[in-house]
Amino acid sequence: MNESEPNSLSVWRDLSTHQRQVAPLHMRDLFAADANRGQRFSLQACELFLDYSKNRITEESMTLLVELARQTGVEAWRDRMFAGDIVNTSEQRAALHVALRQPPGRQFPSAAGDVMP
Repeated sequence: MNESEPNSLSVWRDLSTHQRQVAPLHMRDLFAADANRGQRFSLQACELFLDYSKNRITEESMTLLVELARQTGVEAWRDRMFAGDIVNTSEQRAALHVALRQPPGRQFPSAAGDVMP
């Protein structure tokens, strides 16, 4: 996990360059060039539908964003948050809002003890 500032990473500079390249693109041109754009740049999970096809995003954008997430340790921070570890560094405590999504009757691990009641 890279604890440095994200904007000091080379992938950040790559994203900045990429943003300048896609900024002048028009949505109608992106959709005209890719008949499956709506499907490729959207997803559905449970009852949530996320459509990001109407943004200036490309396969390269996605690759760069995933690499930025990898280099900054997003997955490890997510895992720590769901484990009840201290991830709120300004208040030195767990981010307990994730406990709200626990099924009834299940405990949530936290240094503060059982936060579910």
